[in-house]
Amino acid sequence: MSGLLGASTCPGPGEASDPTPPLCAKFREPLTEARFQQLFGDTELEPELFSGPAWRRHCRQWKWRARACWGPGAWRLLLARLPPLRWLPYYRWRAWLLGDAVAGVTVGIVHVPQGMAFALLTSVPPVFGLYTSFFPVLIYTLLGTGRHLSTGTFAVLSLMTGSAVERLVPEPLGGNLSGIQREQLDAQRVGAASALAFGSGALMLGMFVLQLGVLSTFLSEPVVKALTSGAALHVLVSQLPSLLGLPLPRQIGCFALFKTLAAVLTALPRSSPAELTISALSLALLVPIKELNVRFRDRLPTPIPGEIVLVLLASVLCFTSSLDTRYNVQIVGLLPGGFLQPHLPNLAELPRILADSLPIALVTFAVSVSLASIYADKYSYTIDSNQELLAHGISNLISSLFSCFPNSATLATTSLLVDAGGNTQLAGLFSCIVVLSVLLWLGPFFHYLPKLLQVPGLCILSYPTPLYFGTCGQFRRTLLQHLGLGEGGRETPKTDGPSDAVAEPVRVVVLDCSGVTFADAAGAREAVQLASRCRDAGIHLLLAQCNASVLGTLTQAGLLDGVTPEQLFVSVQDAAVHALERLVRDSSKGSGIQEVLG
Repeated sequence: MSGLLGASTCPGPGEASDPTPPLCAKFREPLTEARFQQLFGDTELEPELFSGPAWRRHCRQWKWRARACWGPGAWRLLLARLPPLRWLPYYRWRAWLLGDAVAGVTVGIVHVPQGMAFALLTSVPPVFGLYTSFFPVLIYTLLGTGRHLSTGTFAVLSLMTGSAVERLVPEPLGGNLSGIQREQLDAQRVGAASALAFGSGALMLGMFVLQLGVLSTFLSEPVVKALTSGAALHVLVSQLPSLLGLPLPRQIGCFALFKTLAAVLTALPRSSPAELTISALSLALLVPIKELNVRFRDRLPTPIPGEIVLVLLASVLCFTSSLDTRYNVQIVGLLPGGFLQPHLPNLAELPRILADSLPIALVTFAVSVSLASIYADKYSYTIDSNQELLAHGISNLISSLFSCFPNSATLATTSLLVDAGGNTQLAGLFSCIVVLSVLLWLGPFFHYLPKLLQVPGLCILSYPTPLYFGTCGQFRRTLLQHLGLGEGGRETPKTDGPSDAVAEPVRVVVLDCSGVTFADAAGAREAVQLASRCRDAGIHLLLAQCNASVLGTLTQAGLLDGVTPEQLFVSVQDAAVHALERLVRDSSKGSGIQEVLG
């Protein structure tokens, strides 16, 4: 300290001291940043760095900072921005890998029904919930610092996004939309939701640049618990119409919670008995399983996946009983395979959605950082709140290019990941593998295929994948089997309907092409050959919801030589009505079909 205080002739310990400083005292000069760097900073700093005119000093400082970005400085920056480089070298493979794998697979299984359900809260088709359960999880695994944090679809953000989407893209007053009109409405809503994700991600990146992660110090556990309790109430009320089978429009704006409750109580006598029964049975299955998972947490190697069991049971029940056609039970419908082509959201919408993107960004930051901090304190490690801003900002920004809606950390799956034995962000990769498998291969199993219509002589088939050289063989075998067209001629069609439907051969078939996103030359030739075989067997073939690209490929292959433009329909409903009318004219059992039409 002699260099700082200098020499002094002050009295010793046993001498009296004067309250006024003696004339011989020498005080320390002000410690500026330049002087501090010279005394305690990097010894490699050049002495002339802080000397000279102001503009020269600034130029030298920027040059020194630029040199710091190379070599050791660049490595330190890379370690700060890619957390796996810090924890992966010290990963305990034998002790942690099994726990991360089990936890990741368990969370991935839950992501499937949860993502589809929260997509409905966002007012977009269910498959976009699966996209939002894949891309954000993958990105956060690479950029996040919360080892036990699970990201994806979050109920609060889904409700906020859904309210904004309903306001930006309202449904027409009539509500009776054709298939093409419904597709256009869904496309506009998906665009609005992805634009909200883009806007909120850009705002979080701006917060990262301004180093506003310090705001996390004002967030406490009671605040997070209060937020989640309120969110649970809003989610419950928003799901009441679906639980009771009431097709009510979504209430938006102030007091939407109470408006929804009033609408549900008013329409309660019109509840669907079938959907009410399904809801009651679902709760009767989920609640005991949840209690078992909590009570026997230490004894179970992994929590019982009640959600996926419920999804499988409900799908089988709906398939075997035809609840959608007999009791008008709403089903998920077709889940297209693969991913959409990435594209930039409509930036012209950003000024309209800025007021909605800001609260979404703040809620994402508040919930994610608070939840990460809770588990970081519990397991004795630290998180970087500014890095969390970067991770969630890039996650929302990049995932918006793949038509995802806003995402954040999720409370339920985070708790599930910890209970299942997750240790690091590596569990997110196993979760992504599960969701990817559903998107690429298992998606059609969530919509029973093919779907047959409890009417003799009519068959409605839906093909859920692109029609190209790799799938044309399966396309031929599946359709010939259900149409009763074997290699040796006409056979009895395979059906799960009643006995009279088995005895009646198929005379009109409606091929739903909404899941055929593209077709190549081999697939087009297969479709043309199918049309020819149907014509030779006396089966009237109708095509519904065939997009322009696929229809152009089929036309080039010669489809219109055997199919007239009158056999092309924009929706399955229109094609089914035309098919029933044809059966009424041609069938001696017209009275029974007339009842169906009535």
